[in-house]
Amino acid sequence: MLLAQISDLHVTAAGHRLFDRLDTGAYLARAIDHLKGLRPRPDLVLVTGDLVDGGAVSEYEHLRARLAALDLPYRLMPGNHDDRDSLRAVFADHCYLRAGTFMNYVVDEFPLRIIALDTVVAGETGGLLCRERLAWLEARLAEAPAEPTVIAMHHPPFVSGIAEMDAINCANSAALGTIVARNPQIERILCGHIHRPICLRWHGTVVTTAPGTAHQVLLDVDPDAPVSWILEPPACHLHHWWPEDGLVTHVSYIGDYGPAHAYG
Repeated sequence: MLLAQISDLHVTAAGHRLFDRLDTGAYLARAIDHLKGLRPRPDLVLVTGDLVDGGAVSEYEHLRARLAALDLPYRLMPGNHDDRDSLRAVFADHCYLRAGTFMNYVVDEFPLRIIALDTVVAGETGGLLCRERLAWLEARLAEAPAEPTVIAMHHPPFVSGIAEMDAINCANSAALGTIVARNPQIERILCGHIHRPICLRWHGTVVTTAPGTAHQVLLDVDPDAPVSWILEPPACHLHHWWPEDGLVTHVSYIGDYGPAHAYG
């Protein structure tokens, strides 16, 4: 199974630019072309939050128009820049987004089970896993304790060293860690939010964060540094499930970097 992950699209309304500079819709179109050109083709594209920048219906309409070009199955997740009501209104036919207060859902038609966990707190930048969401997660994990599983969530549960991003990561992560440690079937936790590729061992599993499809967050671990954005190359993650060896993750850069050259 090949699972593609894109994150932090920050799509604006058509005709508008993020920071008066970045055409995030055009960046998404380039990412979609990249995904469509992959061989083998991904079985599923998972979009791990910050789908749009301001949560407006007009932004989701622009997002939907862009995603119409993606001839691959995909699933959406909310991030802190998203508005659940506006997202549901524009993607009303995406039934998995309609169940309950939180946009939690399970994708279980592949060899690798995917549990999407909503970490959004309305009106706030940081994330949270409350008792209700953690209880839902535990119940889903108990349903299939022998099935290899990934948890997808927008806000990462760890400290990255980028101070201002760490201040708005996922609160109550210790409680999540306790659950993860009890469930060895969790192969990976997939996150977004930080706009950088990061990987670490955490409570017996591996946590990764995906780059953004447009801008990235500057890597600066000075604790007094303000958070900044930078136009490092956009990228996606490709998670390749091999039953014999586990989940292998590649950073796949989006853009034209010239032709490949044979060695020798």
